[in-house]
Amino acid sequence: MSTVEIKHGKIASIVTEVEKLWKSELLQIIDYGDAVVMPGLIDVHSHLDDPGRAEWEGFPSGTKAAAAGGLTTLVDMPLNSMPSTVSRDTFKLKLKAAQKRIFVDVGFWGGLVPENAFNPFVLKDLLNAGVLGLKSFMCPSGIDDFPMTNASHIKEGLSILAKYKRPLLVHAEIQKELENPSDLDDGSNDPRSYSTYLKTRPPSMEEEAISELLTVTKDTRIGGSAEGAHLHIVHLSDSSSSLGLIKQAKFRGDSVTVETCPHYLAFSAEEIPNGDTRFKCAPPIRNEANKQKLWEALMDGHIDMLSSDHSPTEPKLKLLEDGNFLRAWGGISSLQFVLPITWTYGQKYGITLEELASWWSERPAKLAGLELKGAIKVGNFADIVVWEPEVDFDLTQDHPIFIKHPVCLSNLS
Repeated sequence: MSTVEIKHGKIASIVTEVEKLWKSELLQIIDYGDAVVMPGLIDVHSHLDDPGRAEWEGFPSGTKAAAAGGLTTLVDMPLNSMPSTVSRDTFKLKLKAAQKRIFVDVGFWGGLVPENAFNPFVLKDLLNAGVLGLKSFMCPSGIDDFPMTNASHIKEGLSILAKYKRPLLVHAEIQKELENPSDLDDGSNDPRSYSTYLKTRPPSMEEEAISELLTVTKDTRIGGSAEGAHLHIVHLSDSSSSLGLIKQAKFRGDSVTVETCPHYLAFSAEEIPNGDTRFKCAPPIRNEANKQKLWEALMDGHIDMLSSDHSPTEPKLKLLEDGNFLRAWGGISSLQFVLPITWTYGQKYGITLEELASWWSERPAKLAGLELKGAIKVGNFADIVVWEPEVDFDLTQDHPIFIKHPVCLSNLS
């Protein structure tokens, strides 16, 4: 048994003999018994929608949900707020909105979009202002002021990021096979059927995007023109060809990592009821066999980390009564429950607490450049979660849920 000594918000010492502490000048000693003490979780992919769309979530409710779920740090995405965070001025608006309204630490990604990709001054200004890296979409984001990028934009972004040694996060889908998903909503396909939605975002969309991305990641190798930059592929859903391409890039020495999310590890397409648009996200939840392969890749280390991709909205935009998967807003709200979801569904695969801490704390901290977070060690911030892995609970309407719209979460477990 070890005891962690905390002073002024940082870890001062870790001792194995509790008697040493009794002789110290500590004012309070807390014995958590058989509970697990581990690094606070770090979610590098959350949408808090503030400012401008706080009716979707907002800093107070989102960070309160994070705290309730054992997350001590969030990194907020640059879109779904209004305006999107694509310049120093829009970043200032984000900081102002967060001031005195957060319950956990919050960092921010900036946005890489066509309007700033070829403007080094704007990108450098944004990075100098304090964003931890940049995020881009290779398909329409659904947000008007956050248009999609291509490999040329990404190449330019990486060249700037290399000077700051910060990452570029990419939503890797290219919408080629079906130019307009609403074309399926013509009466010949049931828009309430999840299988209809799956047709709009096949695995090839991820594969084509990642294939295009990897034409520029060679620049991130040692000696490359973008050495120091790093490419991170967010919310991987396709466990076949897309994952294979990422493995090849890593083997070649490209500076690349990839995440997946609890909803891809917990659910499968076969079990999603018709009309239950709470399960709609992009890329989509795929079949059971795909889910199994994602778990295998995570356990084998080919998938580096986990994130929530908490992407909430108002219930009316989910079209819960209509159940039209083609027209409903996509996004899953799971921020408060990613820890128990990962642990519960991971029991089948024999996950350990050490792996959990690596996926949710250590590696996310490294990606975001948070050097004093992600591990319980002397000198680090005392970002700690205490929880009981062996204690079960039922997620019912009586359970305290802190996200703004619990109806978008209920019965997803």
